[in-house]
Amino acid sequence: MTRILQRALCLAALTLSCTANADGVYQMVLNGKSIHINSKYDWNESNYGIGLEYQFAGDSRWIKVAMANAFRDSLNNTTYLAGAGIHRRLFMTDRLSGLYVDAGLNGFLMAREDINEGQPFAGILPSITLGNQYGGINIAYIPRRAVHDIAHADVVDPTIQGIVFLQLKVRLDRFFRN
Repeated sequence: MTRILQRALCLAALTLSCTANADGVYQMVLNGKSIHINSKYDWNESNYGIGLEYQFAGDSRWIKVAMANAFRDSLNNTTYLAGAGIHRRLFMTDRLSGLYVDAGLNGFLMAREDINEGQPFAGILPSITLGNQYGGINIAYIPRRAVHDIAHADVVDPTIQGIVFLQLKVRLDRFFRN
């Protein structure tokens, strides 16, 4: 891992730890699955890894998050990511333990062995979160254009139309109470 990304991950961890008294929500993120849309190539779609997400406290329908994680990428290499997101709460109900749906954008620095010789690069992706008071599922979409411009994956697999990436989130405060 490069120094720049190490510093970004340290900064993200420091930011997350400094917000402990801000009444926000910590969530452990379990990376797990990617779906390479219309792909004929045999990509690794078991993107196992772990991370941390912090949702800042607030009463607005605009949800702010900070995140840091590491996972196995589509070529089975370890990938590191640190960033932040802004999402809009589209739906919420008291039923089903506070079911909600958020949609927004996540900006990040990422380092992948196969891109830019392992040097960090910036990205921004749309995402949707379905969740409740115990956790949720993050669904991110990497459009075909980003797959082409950043990863050049369509050189290996010209049929690829984009990638959907899934993460499971578990609220830590529901399991580790003081």
